Amino acid sequence: MKPAPLLSVRGLGVQFGGERKVEALSDLSFDLGAGEVLGMLGESGSGKSVTLRTLLRLHAPRTTRITGQVTVGGQDVFALGGAELQRYRGATVAMVFQEPGLAFDPVYTIGAQIAESVRAHEAVDGAAARARALEMLERVQIPQARRRLDAYPHELSGGMRQRAMIALALACRPRLLLADEPTTALDATVQIQILLLLRELQREMGMSVIFVTHDIGAAVEVADRIAVMYAGRIVEENAVGALVASPRHPYTAGLLASAIGTASRGRPLPTVGGSPPDLSALPPGCAFAQRCGAARARCRAELPPLAHEGTQALACWHPLPLGTAGA
Repeated sequence: MKPAPLLSVRGLGVQFGGERKVEALSDLSFDLGAGEVLGMLGESGSGKSVTLRTLLRLHAPRTTRITGQVTVGGQDVFALGGAELQRYRGATVAMVFQEPGLAFDPVYTIGAQIAESVRAHEAVDGAAARARALEMLERVQIPQARRRLDAYPHELSGGMRQRAMIALALACRPRLLLADEPTTALDATVQIQILLLLRELQREMGMSVIFVTHDIGAAVEVADRIAVMYAGRIVEENAVGALVASPRHPYTAGLLASAIGTASRGRPLPTVGGSPPDLSALPPGCAFAQRCGAARARCRAELPPLAHEGTQALACWHPLPLGTAGA
């Protein structure tokens, strides 16, 4: 019997705004197993970061309408409140934010902020919490970790701040880590170091991870599976190797083809033409139809469901044939 997933998302919908409502997520469903890494790929505005923030319950209730169900370890996330929600954030699920310079409080030292997180979730004294903070800074390979404990966020480089953000997220040993484009603001060399570090820590700690990125190369380095999102929905999902070798959705194929590689040197880089749709006025059919060269009348009139077959999930009326080259 297949073990129950750590994370189960069913029919998740997220709507923002008042009179002008924005459908940020629509009927989103996926599972994540224990110790598995899922990469979420797609253009800006596709719903990747909204998904992560919804899993952590970070949206303002007054301006957000959420439907569907999310369970982590069998626990209904939307039923949590008060102390239970506080324990869930950090001890069960933690997040590495896109810009650590904004995630850290500038008036407290790195060590104090990590230690505070530990004491909020575990019954330990200040000395033990500080020792855990030092341990985590050493595990994320920050040079002179003992000295950096008393450094303020602005005193660290971008790469070291990102490592410190990972240390903060992992300090309470969460079961699920949400990584929201954790390498976006870093140069290429540091990006590779952070990606390898994340993968190493994930294997060492046995965590599940959802890794959001625009970069297919980063997803391939870190993920076991990739879910491609467009206009608040998953349009294709598969194991990394299978998806890269043979994308079935035209949008996935376009993303892969637009990646820079050695074969593209000296030639114009292919792009996905057009722009993503207005999420406050989504078309009745496939949201990608207006940009898709293979779209037909049914695509524009009828929304394709996310159909599952083996390891693959696909939402397309006219998928590309098997063996279609991506990147």
